[in-house]
Amino acid sequence: MVTLNDVAKKANVSKMTVSRVINHPEQVTDELKELVYEAMSELNYRPNAAAIALAHNRTQIIKLLILEEMTVTEPYYMFLLTGIANELDKYSYSLQLLTHKNIQIGDSDGYIVCGMRSKDEELVKSLKKPVVLFGENDFGLDFVDSDNVKSMAKATEYALEKDYDHIVYLGIDVNEPFAQSREKGYTETMDKYGKEKHIYRLENRSRYSAAFIRDHWDSFSKNTLFLCASDRLAMGVIREIKERGGNIPEEYGVIGHDGVFLDQIAYPQLTTVKQAIDEMGAACARMVLDKVKAGGKSQGNQLFETDIKIGGTTRNN
Repeated sequence: MVTLNDVAKKANVSKMTVSRVINHPEQVTDELKELVYEAMSELNYRPNAAAIALAHNRTQIIKLLILEEMTVTEPYYMFLLTGIANELDKYSYSLQLLTHKNIQIGDSDGYIVCGMRSKDEELVKSLKKPVVLFGENDFGLDFVDSDNVKSMAKATEYALEKDYDHIVYLGIDVNEPFAQSREKGYTETMDKYGKEKHIYRLENRSRYSAAFIRDHWDSFSKNTLFLCASDRLAMGVIREIKERGGNIPEEYGVIGHDGVFLDQIAYPQLTTVKQAIDEMGAACARMVLDKVKAGGKSQGNQLFETDIKIGGTTRNN
């Protein structure tokens, strides 16, 4: 059986350092932690989670509460879950997946909450343990998210560079901060360049964006780009433009937002705003653990930059 001493020898550090990395990682430099984690991995050493929990009077469990329909964003959550679970594993924490129906089953040290909407405010604020949201909010709760304003501003700038005469924004029809921020990025950039704005808000499903294009096809002249607040909306736009005989990307352009899966299966491959989902998941895990250690003290917010992932739905010139 691999011991703490074995890990210390492998990492060329003291047994006390290994113990501190396992029990108090916040007191150890990132360089030392990396050495110890690498040694633990090579030796297949697993700290005794029960002993750690007993020593700290904790459960070593973080609950992940998802409050939106998984069927709408399942590829998105696959990457998020991986980021959260891998980061928690470094600190000998396990992840428990919940829905709104079983929130109070079992104990935990804290919560990561995804898909929160305004109607969920009372429920989330009733949770008795430290909470971190994945997604910006107006309720003063700690959160991790992409910088949605900059994200869509960057996409709008890119669309303008490609010389499309009209840029039509298809937003998500929810009165929530992330949707408002993405729309703000578009409106501020269009105003900056003195361009006419065209804004429509749809339910976040490809069939609704496809129906929108079908019903308004005669309203959109050639050399129009559709800037979509999600890859799902973009998928419906691509499908219907092709159905109408439109040429992508010369006559019509499409840009999505998310870049975690759907952009890869679109044809042509979708130009999209790629979010660092797995990195944001890891950040959620670190933030909630820091909040647990701080006795519930607020840890603030963390915003991540996005990148334009170039595909075949925008011109290459």
